[in-house]
Amino acid sequence: MAKRCVKVYPRFERFWHWAQVVLILTLLFTGMGLNGVHSALHFGPAVMLHTVAALALLALWIFATFWLFTTGTWRQFIPKIEGMIAVARFYAYGVFRGEEHPYKKIFWRKHNPLQAATYFGLKWFVFPAIWVTGIAYLTYNIWAGSVAAPVAWITAIANAHLLAAYVIVAFVIVHVYLLTVGHGFRSHVTPMITGYDTIDLTPEQEAYLETNEPGRLKPAE
Repeated sequence: MAKRCVKVYPRFERFWHWAQVVLILTLLFTGMGLNGVHSALHFGPAVMLHTVAALALLALWIFATFWLFTTGTWRQFIPKIEGMIAVARFYAYGVFRGEEHPYKKIFWRKHNPLQAATYFGLKWFVFPAIWVTGIAYLTYNIWAGSVAAPVAWITAIANAHLLAAYVIVAFVIVHVYLLTVGHGFRSHVTPMITGYDTIDLTPEQEAYLETNEPGRLKPAE
């Protein structure tokens, strides 16, 4: 295996990531306002901004899902049991002792087992939950007359929506914290800005990139 600086995050993936950051933070900020955590925005503008950001994020995720499946990148998010315990032990214990991260990023597997499992759970369970409940909340006036006890329904939907939001808040906090461990915040964030990261390549992968996609390789120093 040879360490090379490779463009592992293409332009759309970086755009998707940072646009998602802005929209999710907007949703969290407006959502907290709607739940009385702060009064920085009046209720009406907060509802409007929350709705616009939610629809923009939904459109972004539709395009991202199409991109994931047409490029085969979806395979990066399939969790694997192998190595998960070692990574979990590192984050829970080893990181405080200055140990090296047990997972080495490779060309076809950017995410460590714990990352892949977390992203899998978010994309297949938490995000759909918040979308279904959010759309149900937004369309309450349309379906309320066709169900028994609509107040009970909307209360349950609101609580489920809030629970999913809390899970996303917890993910954001942990995600930002983990950016500070290991080689430091800058080394984790820079690849998502430039697209380039230093990873291990097999001789076959290195030869393939040099022949077919030389623009993804930075010259070896």
